[in-house]
Amino acid sequence: MYVSRLRRVLPGTALQRSAGGYRLVPVGTDVEQFRGHLVRAHALVADDRQVEAHEAFEAALGLWRGTPYEDLGDDESTVAIRAALLEQRDSAQEEAAASLLASGNHAGSVARLELLVHAAPYRERRWQLLALALYRCGRQADALNAVCRVRTLLAEELGVDPGPMLRQLESRILSQDPVLAAATGAPAVKPKDRPLSSFIGRDADLTLLSRLVGLHRLVTVVGPAGSGKTRLAVEWAGRDAVVRLADVADPAHLVSAVAAATGVTGFTGDLYEALIKRLRRYGKALVLDNCEHLGGEVAQVVVDLLDRIPTLSVVATSRSPLGVDGEHSLPLGPLAADDAVTLLTDRIRAGRPGWTEQDADRQDLDRLANALDRLPLALELAAARVRTFGVRGLIENLDDRFTVLGRIPHSKMTPHATLQEAVAWSFDLLSGEEYDLAVRLWPYEGGFPLEAAGSAGGLGTLVSLVDQSVVTAETGGSTARYWMLETIRAYGRSVDGDPAATRAAHALWVRELVARAEGDLQGVRSATTMAALRLELPNLRAGLAHDLTYAPVEALRTAARLMWFWIRSGLLAEGNRTLSAALAAAPDAPLGDIVRAKTSSAALFYFTGDVTTARHTLSEANLAVASEPRYRSLLAEVRYYQALVQLPGGDPVVALAASAEAHAIATETQTTWLVAATAMAWGAALVMAGRIAEGRDRLQAAVQLADASGLVWTAALSELMLAQTLVDAKGSEALPLLRSSLRRFLVEGDLSNQLAVLHNGALVLDAADDAAGAALLRGVVHFHQAHSDIRPAGTFLQSTVPQGWYEGAPPSQPAALNDALAVLSASVRAV
Repeated sequence: MYVSRLRRVLPGTALQRSAGGYRLVPVGTDVEQFRGHLVRAHALVADDRQVEAHEAFEAALGLWRGTPYEDLGDDESTVAIRAALLEQRDSAQEEAAASLLASGNHAGSVARLELLVHAAPYRERRWQLLALALYRCGRQADALNAVCRVRTLLAEELGVDPGPMLRQLESRILSQDPVLAAATGAPAVKPKDRPLSSFIGRDADLTLLSRLVGLHRLVTVVGPAGSGKTRLAVEWAGRDAVVRLADVADPAHLVSAVAAATGVTGFTGDLYEALIKRLRRYGKALVLDNCEHLGGEVAQVVVDLLDRIPTLSVVATSRSPLGVDGEHSLPLGPLAADDAVTLLTDRIRAGRPGWTEQDADRQDLDRLANALDRLPLALELAAARVRTFGVRGLIENLDDRFTVLGRIPHSKMTPHATLQEAVAWSFDLLSGEEYDLAVRLWPYEGGFPLEAAGSAGGLGTLVSLVDQSVVTAETGGSTARYWMLETIRAYGRSVDGDPAATRAAHALWVRELVARAEGDLQGVRSATTMAALRLELPNLRAGLAHDLTYAPVEALRTAARLMWFWIRSGLLAEGNRTLSAALAAAPDAPLGDIVRAKTSSAALFYFTGDVTTARHTLSEANLAVASEPRYRSLLAEVRYYQALVQLPGGDPVVALAASAEAHAIATETQTTWLVAATAMAWGAALVMAGRIAEGRDRLQAAVQLADASGLVWTAALSELMLAQTLVDAKGSEALPLLRSSLRRFLVEGDLSNQLAVLHNGALVLDAADDAAGAALLRGVVHFHQAHSDIRPAGTFLQSTVPQGWYEGAPPSQPAALNDALAVLSASVRAV
């Protein structure tokens, strides 16, 4: 009775029974309207009605008024719902800008996207759209500068590189790839005899194919298995216009297959001459699908046909170019991230009409799409399996992806029954050397450099694997990098006759890489070496994981050699976890290896603020090797670090004795980097002992010595320590030193010490009553402290941390490190 009354007094509101009673389900809320506008907008985008799509996105965004459910508090459920809505809003802002750009309003898109990248600089999709909009405005230099801006931002603030889509866009801008041009001219052909399923994510490729065929007589669509080459050809030409060559096993049957598909009938005499006669009045391009297994024979036929029929154009699909003079390639790679998720959801709904994407599904859909390389064939198979496993369950079972994804539905689009067969087709076409190299490359995580492939099987073989779409090359940066799709890696692992040996060979490559890098991390090539190791971090982790199980002493050596990489990358906790695991796994390792590992661990503890553990660990290390003549060089390093970890507030007597002994041994052994470093540590120890003027002189001498030897990092740290002696008394002299030190540490990619400089700069500016400058620097430090294990305050010669500086929540979007450098520079001029 009460329920019926309640329904009468709450019109427009649904009252639903639930396990705990009844709940109100209001209709027509602004959240429902917002999502409704988004559904309509995405449908309009799919139908290429960009102007209307932009209006729909704008209508959705126009409903926003501040933070969602701001008055409901911050309980776990509300926070999750609020975060999901904010993510939908941010995505809608990007898609609105994308539709505006696609509608041809390039200048308007630039203005909108500049605001968006400023509001959320870590969202790479916005930078991609901005660079593309600038390029379409005829501002190629500005487009490249936009990519440079985000690369600098990500490197300085997060220590990462831009994602593959942004790097690919940069490469296309540099090469002035026609695919970047705004769509003009006649749209791509949309024949009636197209497949039943919707065509998603390849509209730009379809338009580009039309443009290329209009300019060139031979265009080959190239890509790995499952990338959608056949589907693109069918969408462009029509299903009945595509000549299927996948079923032609014998090259002798090539001409007859082409003749039958193009309508050669009732001929007498030479079949090939009858085909030429037919093609002279064909009136459209000849489309040859799946040419890779007949590459040489197809190439010969195509060359002759083009020579004898001047009006003929040929479109081929293949996993490798035909290698014909005048050929133009259209490479197909993974779908864009948003397109991949759209394809997934579309195909899931095809099999489960009642399925609707929930807020929590988006992240899982992204993970699933990325795990499947965003390949259309793999995504379609995965969508069919969601009915069995669910999205998250499917992700959890992808270690056996070929079994989980199952068979390909009956279709004329592919000759293969499973994804595994599609990849196997590529491997079966490889030569013995190519096959062996492809199998040896599967353990590499996150890609690999040219040297890795060269050491594994030869550069010529690698070039061939790239040509055949087994390996992907990224050449947009300063150095080329190579990677295999996860699906291809999984197949390589499945056919590897000795996967344990292949893993071991990869781990050996990692060890050798780190061994070569160890000396460079402390020398003139330290910045370059840091950048190279950051790229190889996934490989480092994989190699260390292997060695912790199968070669723990090697893992111990590798982890210890990476000490300055762990520190300068801000990966302090990961480094110490790895070192601890290796020490536990290799208790009987040689004394020198154990001492090096403990020394490295002590340095990591120091930068996390645990100076007590750092000092204790180094005291033990010193006792272990002090009386061992064969470890004299190692003793110098131990004593050097023992001196450093006394800063600040430690025992000046220990610091003086340790730095003096380390300097003497380094000078005796002529270890260049250690001579300069121990001179710096000795100067700092003198300051600790109250001999400040003498200590400053020695620190200044250390700067000069490091500069003379090209040791940028040691010079930067010496300047930081020298500035720390001037923070309290002579801020005007400290600021130029801090600015110079920060510049050097930015070049070196040393995040830990960048933050130490900024903390000390904030102290100087605060003492000079520059509250705004101090707050900016402090915000940068606070943000990175919250996102890493680095504790830059209280290191070296300065232990002051004003109360409340790093308490509470850090800023969500701090200033960039270059902005912090500008603040220090401006303050220097003001002083």
